[in-house]
Amino acid sequence: MKEPEPAAGPPRPEAAEPPLTGALTQLNATVARLGMFASVGGLFMIVAIVFFQVFGRYVLNSSPTWTESLALVLVLYVTLIGAAVGVRDAGHIGMESLLVLVPDHIRNRVELLIHALVMLFGAAMIWNGGVLGMSVASYKIPNLGLPEAIRYVPLVLSGVLIISFSIEHVIALVQGKLVEPSWH
Repeated sequence: MKEPEPAAGPPRPEAAEPPLTGALTQLNATVARLGMFASVGGLFMIVAIVFFQVFGRYVLNSSPTWTESLALVLVLYVTLIGAAVGVRDAGHIGMESLLVLVPDHIRNRVELLIHALVMLFGAAMIWNGGVLGMSVASYKIPNLGLPEAIRYVPLVLSGVLIISFSIEHVIALVQGKLVEPSWH
């Protein structure tokens, strides 16, 4: 019986060679690694805060007022920074699924288009996050006393990272190389 052949994907080198982007690759790799550690640390903080809230509510019968607000702010940081790192590490599975369906002779062009669209999305995150953050900067988050604008900082930061990571992918694609994931 004949084994089924694996689905044809985009042609990739056997081993991921770092693209020749020099300082950008070094900076992006470091920032992505730090972002990943910060996101994991943020997840641990969320778990600790929610545990403290549940303990306060059910054991002490006095739930802390600030825990829910802080956990919600941390969720924004964890998800948006984690999503940006996912762009560098090619964690967007939907894009890879699309590339499998594209004929070989236009695959690189489609991949460049995808990265251009991702950069456009990152720019929209920066612009809109900045506008929204400035519009609520004078308001305070209830129970925390922090400016509401702090909720929009991860949106802007994530947009900047997404653009930087996408530029690195475009350079690597033009050179016929791969961006080595941060966790290697």
